[in-house]
Amino acid sequence: MTTSNSKAAFEKAQSVIPGGVDSPVRAFKSVGGTPIFIERGEGAYLVDVDGNRYVDFVQSWGPLIFGHCDKTIEFAVMDAVTKGLSFGAPTEVETKLASKICDMFESIDKIRFVSSGTEAVMSAIRLARGYTGRDDILKFEGNYHGHSDSLLVQAGSGAVTFGTPSSPGVPADLTKHTLLAKYNDIESVKKCFANSSDIACIILEPIAGNMGLVPADEKFLQELRTLCDENGTLLIFDEVMSGFRASLKGAQGLTSVIPDMVTFGKVIGGGMPVGAFGGKLNIMNKLSPDGPVYQAGTLSGNPVAMHAGMASLEKILEEKDLYSGFEAKAKKLVAGFKNAAKDNGIALQVDVRGSMFGFFFNENEVKNFDDALKSDTDTFAKFHQGMLNEGFYFACSQYETGFICAAMTDEMIEDCIKAAQKVMKEIK
Repeated sequence: MTTSNSKAAFEKAQSVIPGGVDSPVRAFKSVGGTPIFIERGEGAYLVDVDGNRYVDFVQSWGPLIFGHCDKTIEFAVMDAVTKGLSFGAPTEVETKLASKICDMFESIDKIRFVSSGTEAVMSAIRLARGYTGRDDILKFEGNYHGHSDSLLVQAGSGAVTFGTPSSPGVPADLTKHTLLAKYNDIESVKKCFANSSDIACIILEPIAGNMGLVPADEKFLQELRTLCDENGTLLIFDEVMSGFRASLKGAQGLTSVIPDMVTFGKVIGGGMPVGAFGGKLNIMNKLSPDGPVYQAGTLSGNPVAMHAGMASLEKILEEKDLYSGFEAKAKKLVAGFKNAAKDNGIALQVDVRGSMFGFFFNENEVKNFDDALKSDTDTFAKFHQGMLNEGFYFACSQYETGFICAAMTDEMIEDCIKAAQKVMKEIK
């Protein structure tokens, strides 16, 4: 397999784009080699600028439930484009999509559309602070909620601490109100409440997808709900990755816990740039123009993205066995990986939630970020490169999640398992 055109494209990109990419993980720094430059997508496949075809288990980091260039979504987008790209004014399709989402989720009475998951989370936290009149927020190590300043924090010297910036350019004053706790560890959360009586919200990925796939335990979620209720704190589920992916109702379809607010990402726009945050009526009514908490955006509710989202959601609702099919393929894939690893004396942990799957080259089960960091990233890098050479495209980091799409066949899954056997044998 030749990648000479990708190498040339990367070299050219580096002269005008920092690092040659517009999002850091794409640079392949953690897996080595040159990033693959994509020319087009076709269903379950990506085709690069050298003409190589790959079965794509990234699917634009989640939102392409029906794969690339789905005809139904493509038609909806093209039809919307003929009527205008953006108006900066309300359209009826926003109300239609909002109504469908509100009808599906017990936690959502009203929803507001924005342009990205980062913007959705940033806005939800502002609303939580405005609603409660409090300044502190609590997040978890290994959970990623976008790159807004108050969420780019790292752990300090203690197990529980007020956050310190994890990126230059983020003033310490902006992160001093961010408390950090350990995922799936309720005692660390209780310590945060002991340190502060000013916590506006707890935000977490109920199914973490940004340290690899690490679901929250049901008991842990229930205890978070209890702590929030006892302390007048809002519970926010960040479902930017798990929404409409883990199940029809995301993580909320798999837990009895009902959050106060939810954030979504581009999955609700069929892959177009979009995000949203929603919640209970008394909270959402604090949002401008009804209330004092300000949030705005020229491209919020963009008509092209809204039409794509409607087409995608309607298609999801029409296919009753969609998620059971996703889960069957995901479980078959990771079981094949597990067997291949065992045959070659390689430690591997796997997990599945609906169409989401994850695997860690790790001796032990991964329950939090500390566990994830004990994974063998060198082996992952070798596996990633080997699978790429075999025509299978996985996320270029050990700490990401894989996705099944509707265009994937059992034959593709079986071919991928055979390739994994070959690659793991070579690694051994």
